[in-house]
Amino acid sequence: MKDINSYIDQHKDRFLEELFELIRIPSISSLRENRPQMDRAAAYWVKILNEAGVDRAMIFQTPGNPVVFAEKIVDPAKPTILVYAHMDVMPVDPLDKWHSDPFEPVIRDGKIWARGADDDKGQSFIQAKAFEYMVRTNTLNCNVKFLIEGEEEVGSPNLAAFCLEHKELLKTDLILVSDTGIIASDIPSITVGLRGLAYLQVEVTGPNRDLHSGLFGGAVANPISELCKMLAGITNDNHQITVPGFYDDVEQVSTLEREMLSKAPFNESEYLDSIGVKSLQGELNYTTMERTGIRPAFDICGIWGGYTGEGAKTVLPSKAFAKISARLVPNQNHLTIAELFKNYFASIASDSITVEVKSLHGGPGYVCPIDLPAFRAAELAYEDVFGCKPVPVRSGGSIPIIAAFEEILGAKTILMGFGLESDAIHSPNENFPLVNFYNGIKTVIRFYHHFTNL
Repeated sequence: MKDINSYIDQHKDRFLEELFELIRIPSISSLRENRPQMDRAAAYWVKILNEAGVDRAMIFQTPGNPVVFAEKIVDPAKPTILVYAHMDVMPVDPLDKWHSDPFEPVIRDGKIWARGADDDKGQSFIQAKAFEYMVRTNTLNCNVKFLIEGEEEVGSPNLAAFCLEHKELLKTDLILVSDTGIIASDIPSITVGLRGLAYLQVEVTGPNRDLHSGLFGGAVANPISELCKMLAGITNDNHQITVPGFYDDVEQVSTLEREMLSKAPFNESEYLDSIGVKSLQGELNYTTMERTGIRPAFDICGIWGGYTGEGAKTVLPSKAFAKISARLVPNQNHLTIAELFKNYFASIASDSITVEVKSLHGGPGYVCPIDLPAFRAAELAYEDVFGCKPVPVRSGGSIPIIAAFEEILGAKTILMGFGLESDAIHSPNENFPLVNFYNGIKTVIRFYHHFTNL
């Protein structure tokens, strides 16, 4: 560990400046006009990986955003690790809530503040710099491949096809990902499960144009009101989802695993304070950690319609819209869930409106077996750096491509994340503690050591 610490101390300023150059690229994948920025990010990743010591790095085009592939083959007979990461980030709205420019990273209070500081530019750089250290110190004892995509934040719509087409190129024994979190900077954890996702957009149409709310109000159904009533009925008083068939394939987690997951430290008061609410709610008979880890959820991510500008405009709108996130658990098929929702939403619509539901993206959940040798290597690595055994946790988040990796490449994924809940990913003022960035590099280096020596 002494040599690792010395290397990081010697190069940490360069690490940060290189990371900041990546963060400064506004690679928001959900904006179609942003394609040139995705190309910039891909080219920058090729530069970084070449400088880190890969044998080759290249950009592949897809029907959407580019994919970067790189590899270092030290010995074809040795095991191979495929590092997966993503170069795209979420939109920054609402911009007025940021304390500084989201694409001009700053260090404040021991943290990097910027969009992508954690998700996933900061965490992906952990992998790149761990790899650099091992190459430059001649301690890399396995083959390493990198797969860095530009569409994770929009559901990776083109990556599965890319993997099928380039299956031989991506051949690996294990997939390694840093895009999850730990419980606290001094309490390590390993993510052993991810929820799946079905992301939908609803369009409700009433009259064929916006109407005068005085002349027509009270006689014509208001699409916004109708949409709100329909959405409110999707969950009942026990916070269970009312879509028929929604729970048919839900995995019932064993009592033993629930007991194991309950060992993760959780302070409800601190949790409430951190997000600024007075109380929690959720599905009856489940803890907060279970509600976000082993149970599905339904959330309205956005809703709009009518006039939302400054001042008054008395209209009864023609249309109303909503974006919906259904988080799923293992065994639930996101395509099936999307179809169930579409059918149910149409069935509860009144005759005064028409409804259209579009599926935007999605993917299945993932559970990592904790008896894998690679999982044991990860445990040992966290112990080396943090001084205590990591707690296995199930994350409420989704990385849709992970399950596809197992199906297409036949490899398991180890999720070694270093983010914190307070990092505010997907929100204004995203941040990443410097201590987690540096400890992440150390932990990944130790993982490679244990993985190749078990």
